[in-house]
Amino acid sequence: MPLRIFNNLSSQIAQNRLSRNNDNLGDAIGTIASGERVKNSADDGASLAISESLRSDARAFRQGVRNLQDGLSLVNNVAEGGLTVIAEILIRSRELASQASTGTIGSTERETLQLEFNALRQEIDRITNTNEFLGQKLLDGSLESGAPGEDVIIHIGLDSRTENRINLNETLNLSPTTSAGLGIDQLDISTADGAKEALVTLQEAVATLSGARARVGATQNRLTRAIQNLGVNIENLTAAASTIRDADVAEEVTGLTKQLLLVQTSAAMVGQANLQPEGVLLLLQ
Repeated sequence: MPLRIFNNLSSQIAQNRLSRNNDNLGDAIGTIASGERVKNSADDGASLAISESLRSDARAFRQGVRNLQDGLSLVNNVAEGGLTVIAEILIRSRELASQASTGTIGSTERETLQLEFNALRQEIDRITNTNEFLGQKLLDGSLESGAPGEDVIIHIGLDSRTENRINLNETLNLSPTTSAGLGIDQLDISTADGAKEALVTLQEAVATLSGARARVGATQNRLTRAIQNLGVNIENLTAAASTIRDADVAEEVTGLTKQLLLVQTSAAMVGQANLQPEGVLLLLQ
């Protein structure tokens, strides 16, 4: 290339290469520092759009997991606890009725048993009317299928389709567990005949409550399996987004080393190119 004084083309070319290599070096440093191959739409618009969609789905599923965990807390800690206590009360009530039906005790003893029997029924009503989760009544019939008002629905999916929701009213279908709801509000064990009739009714009430507890247990298992399934979905979506968006650190470090060498080489060439005009002075000597 001919030597020129006013326009040093070699220096300009070397400076352009140096500027380009500096930009590439900055990109390499940014990629390694962030750990992401695609940081904005300028890097890879299509990959960014796909990865953002995957990450959005994963976050929606994570919220679904939290919703399911809240639902599981409702079923486990409140509904099951209340039903367990009521079942124990019914068992004690049957014991009292059985004791009152025998002919070895008198009317005075039966009256005493009736006092405890009445107290147990009142406790069943109290538990039913106070059993709630964040203001949502659970045992008073609010979770019965077709109950007035809004159903308790757990949202777990990406949209509002029925497949992405669990209706607790339909799965639990808990009828009122008050003494009236169980059919024991009119029982009287102060007589032997009344105690014998109470045994039959109490047995039916225990069977009704056992069915409710079975549905609660089935709902617990369903919510647990749903949480596990969402966990797998989140794992797969996160892995897919990572494959698209995250940087291969080993590859990027290799690229960084290359760019460092190119920047150093370009800088050296700029210095050499700037020395070329001095050759003109040698011609003039």
